[in-house]
Amino acid sequence: MGLFSRRTFGAAAVGVLSGSLLTGPGAATASAGESGGTRYGQRPQLRGVWVATVANIDWPTRPGLAAAEQRRQLLAHLDTAVERRLNTVFLQVRPTADALWPSPYEPWAQYLTGTQGEDPGWDPLGFAVCEAHRRGLELHAWFNPYRVANHADPARLAASHPARRHPEWVVPYGGKLYYNPGLPEVRAFVQDAMFDAVERYDIDGVHWDDYFYPYPVAGQVFDDDEAYERHGGAFGDRADWRRDNIDQLVRETALRLRRTKPHVRFGISPFAVWRNAGTDPEGSDTRAGVQTYDDLYADTRKWVRERWVDQIVPQVYWNIGFAAADYAKLVPWWADVVRGTGVELHIGEALYKAGDPAQGPAWHDPAELSRHLTLCGRHPEVRGNAYFSAKHVAADPIGAMSRVVEDHYDRPVRAPR
Repeated sequence: MGLFSRRTFGAAAVGVLSGSLLTGPGAATASAGESGGTRYGQRPQLRGVWVATVANIDWPTRPGLAAAEQRRQLLAHLDTAVERRLNTVFLQVRPTADALWPSPYEPWAQYLTGTQGEDPGWDPLGFAVCEAHRRGLELHAWFNPYRVANHADPARLAASHPARRHPEWVVPYGGKLYYNPGLPEVRAFVQDAMFDAVERYDIDGVHWDDYFYPYPVAGQVFDDDEAYERHGGAFGDRADWRRDNIDQLVRETALRLRRTKPHVRFGISPFAVWRNAGTDPEGSDTRAGVQTYDDLYADTRKWVRERWVDQIVPQVYWNIGFAAADYAKLVPWWADVVRGTGVELHIGEALYKAGDPAQGPAWHDPAELSRHLTLCGRHPEVRGNAYFSAKHVAADPIGAMSRVVEDHYDRPVRAPR
């Protein structure tokens, strides 16, 4: 593609759709049900931007910059969000089982200094929260629960890294390292690591992206045999056990967040295809090569129905009319999913595709994204849109972002905070 996306760093960078490359977040129990999106009433429209730190996609532009330059670049992203009349920033603060704040659980992220575990001399998350709020922006802390490294060599991790102290927690897969979601001790640890930030900072949201079990890699097996043998006895099918592992993480995080800081919202931005209709008649009219339910063991629809999340931000990263995964079919499908639940629906937009030579004609039309928002406006369940990613919001390829602002954001809208 020439440009990185979040999906670049999964076990599979793309899903196969009908021979094409697909590129890139029942009744509940009483306590879980009470934590649903209905507690907020009708909130202002969300206009969001993702600021990715993994591999220095958006910020900092490279590791090892002086702290003053890192702060300057971060402020520039916040100022651009204001200029574009956005109101919410999703800042990636735990990209690879590390931290962009002084965490007692995990080392400093290597994307700051170039060396994992090296103190950058300042607190990026604390600074970001203060400066975002100063500008009237919401700041949602974006965490990745299970990704440990975008390489497969534990020796390259900081000596203090929990994955080195607990090698039994780690599964190598597809040339990368992951924590094993099937281990209860892993589930407890990743929650503790994330909640350190929740408890320390005045963040507005806890946000996850689309990585649960890793994207499938042809010819490779995610080796969780031992964990399944130890913990999967109640399940006759490994896939059901894996989905339950992810369900437990989502449910426990939701309940813990309500107890810890009930005003902080919980949102997830999944790959947009739950299941294809050809697999399940309740699925979307798509022919995606990846289905979150079957391949990532993430029952994204269930999380909405059970109201474990306050907002869902599916990555509908395709154009209107794309045969295998049509934006115009996925948005109404998600609108149906959230209807009556109180969970807010925001649509993730692939701004990074605009003007990309590797993309089809639709992505070379500056009006494509504007048409997306027009379509969303026909569905009252859609309460906003988020753009991937910050550097493209600033660069404004082919004027696509400017067209969105001109057509749909004629005036600022206060943050939902």
